[in-house]
Amino acid sequence: MRATLVCCALAGSSGLVHAAQITGLEGPNSFVGDQLGKEFFISNVNGEPDARDNNGFITKVDADGKVLNLKFIQGGIVDVMLHAPKGLAVVDQTLYVADLDQLKGFDKSTGKSLVVISFPPLPSKGTVSLTDVTAGPNGLLYASDQSNNTIYRIEQAAGHRVSVLIHDDRLAGPSGIAVHPRTGHLIAVSWEKGKIFDITPEGQLSELESNGFFTGRFQNLSGVDFDRWGNLYVSDFSRGKIWRMTRDQRFQVIAEYLLSPADISIDRTNNLILVPYHYAHAAEINGLEAPSDGKSRDNRRTLADYGFGAAGPPQPAKEGTPAK
Repeated sequence: MRATLVCCALAGSSGLVHAAQITGLEGPNSFVGDQLGKEFFISNVNGEPDARDNNGFITKVDADGKVLNLKFIQGGIVDVMLHAPKGLAVVDQTLYVADLDQLKGFDKSTGKSLVVISFPPLPSKGTVSLTDVTAGPNGLLYASDQSNNTIYRIEQAAGHRVSVLIHDDRLAGPSGIAVHPRTGHLIAVSWEKGKIFDITPEGQLSELESNGFFTGRFQNLSGVDFDRWGNLYVSDFSRGKIWRMTRDQRFQVIAEYLLSPADISIDRTNNLILVPYHYAHAAEINGLEAPSDGKSRDNRRTLADYGFGAAGPPQPAKEGTPAK
């Protein structure tokens, strides 16, 4: 199926806002941009999430959402082995891809395979199945293993040496991970319990958001990232929402009625939010407005105000009414 781009430009309170929708994908999981904000990449699982079928692929698009190459990197082509690619991270010229029990590095310009990093199974635990990857300070990478409640540290300067940063059942299925731009701590979101964790470089774990039974906002958190102001964004895969947590820890829903928003990311260079919709086989690029402390909850803007809607109903249901 050919990927299709649909774009629109809307005038918002902060000027002209560009929105682009990309369709024709196959189970998109993660959507990231490079440091310059010029090249963007989408991982396509293209099948079962744990299948070793060597048919996963990476789509390359530009900042306008134009598809440059639907299958820029493709399993089974030349010497590429790519089964079920999920989390992505770009470090300089290298695109890192979390693919089951391996982390793979490709040249972001040519797609050439550069490095394959294997993760041995933990004692008495199941096979490693990586969910996300992110870049930290001092040449470090971090990778989450949702099924084994483990987060790994990878040292690029030491030949991509792998060690366990933390293995703790309290992580409750760590899915998306991101490094806090100010503290350098790792932030992880929980798939099973909808919690948000702060993890120090030494592996000390604390909860940022406990998501208790009576106060729970989240269900299955998938992605997490920060904008240029230090606000945190998380995607709730099952509830179809994207939340923003401001620096003073106030939560705001900025989008809802979305279909399976997966591993989101923020392009801080262009101030864009990148959202893959796993079951809609689509993705969207959209402008973020500068957060306003004076904006009430009732008047909050959503991604639909900027042109989002490929993965949601045209008219949101009223509060308390099930979405169709």
